Amino acid sequence: MHFIEVSKNEGIATLILCRGKVNALTGEVVDQLKQALSNIEKDPDIRALILTGKGTFFSFGFDVPEFLSYSKDEFSDYLKKFTGLLAYIFLYPKPIVAALNGHTIAGGCMLSLACDQRVMSAGRARISLNEISFGSSVLAGSTEMLRACVGNSNALEILYSGAMYSAEQAQKIGLVDHVAQEQDLVETSKKITAELGEKSSAAFTSIKLLLRKPIAKEFEKKEEDAIKEFVDIWYSKATWENLKKILIK
Repeated sequence: MHFIEVSKNEGIATLILCRGKVNALTGEVVDQLKQALSNIEKDPDIRALILTGKGTFFSFGFDVPEFLSYSKDEFSDYLKKFTGLLAYIFLYPKPIVAALNGHTIAGGCMLSLACDQRVMSAGRARISLNEISFGSSVLAGSTEMLRACVGNSNALEILYSGAMYSAEQAQKIGLVDHVAQEQDLVETSKKITAELGEKSSAAFTSIKLLLRKPIAKEFEKKEEDAIKEFVDIWYSKATWENLKKILIK
């Protein structure tokens, strides 16, 4: 099945996550998204990208019920694939704007943090890194990306509390860059993406790598150990009992 819809218009590619009602992430979704990004990277006619979701979720994050059937090794392999995707997006040579059309939770929030800008729909949508609420840890890359966006103090508050933030609350602490009314999200995201795409591509890529490569080098040193610890906590008795209560309808 195809879980990533791709459209191109006036130098902008739009990638839409479209897996069920909540766009939960699996290895197949990660593979398809990385392949779509790789194809667009090679397309000289595309200068910038929008990443968004279909429905009321940008992404729920990991498909927890599916991963409950995985062995530790299988889940570790998925996490390596997922963190590889985040690192790829974080250093992607073209601008990527995340248009957060709805709830952006856990792994979905991690995905948005790897992008260059985040535009969030106002209203009922919430954004959160709520792993601590069900007894899970986080990953090295996403933690450093969060710190780069919001600073150390806000990162501590976000991760320790597991709080759900509205678009307006998220903008105040730097978790999102722009807030748009639901009916204006697409146009606002296109405008921001087009403005980034109009810049010199060579200059943009150079500046992006100067800003982000040192961060990437730092989290790449830690990611293997972070994944091992993440898996150990995920499969602990207390966390496992919490995970079994998570349903995706």
